[in-house]
Amino acid sequence: MSLLMRAPRECASWLWELNDNFTPGLQSAIKAAAQASEVFKNHGLLNPNGLEWDWFVFGLGGTGVHTRLSLAGKSLDDALLVERVLECRPSGFPDAQVGDILVTGTGIWLDSNGNEHLEERLVEMTVSPDSTGLSVEVAVFHDIWSEFDFHGYPHPEIHKHNAPRLTRALLALESSLGEIGQPGDATYFGSAAGYGLQEPDVLDGRGPDLTDLL
Repeated sequence: MSLLMRAPRECASWLWELNDNFTPGLQSAIKAAAQASEVFKNHGLLNPNGLEWDWFVFGLGGTGVHTRLSLAGKSLDDALLVERVLECRPSGFPDAQVGDILVTGTGIWLDSNGNEHLEERLVEMTVSPDSTGLSVEVAVFHDIWSEFDFHGYPHPEIHKHNAPRLTRALLALESSLGEIGQPGDATYFGSAAGYGLQEPDVLDGRGPDLTDLL
């Protein structure tokens, strides 16, 4: 069982628009996903185990069909992966196209004593094969990256063990993609500041209690 509380919206996110080094389209999106996830895998934050996406039809919008493809025994570098994705096209929508692709997997976080724990979807990565331009987004949903937990209590040891790992991975991704990431929109649960989380408003040594929406 997970030891972590997970927010329903991201605590911070970062977006890379890859207009220079990648062409739009599904093949490039899978290539970008493989390159980006390898960076996070090397930092112990995302070991991919599946892909998820919705299908849409140009001019009509979403089909309401959601697909999950297991990567068991496969990798994102598999030359046949694009073909496997397209083979999942719903038969009722022969013109359907692949929407944004969520890369799912497990990551390692450290508790206050430095002990490792495996967590599903510790980091979420989304790649967009949009014809107007390829992009990669990274999002986090747990309080271990912040100086305060979701109750508003400081947890300096957990923050010290985890936040720098996320920063290093984001900087490495920036170097790998050759583009500067842009912070995503703020949510009720936090926002990005540089390649870390924005410190919340602090009152009497405590941050905001966010558990009312957890």
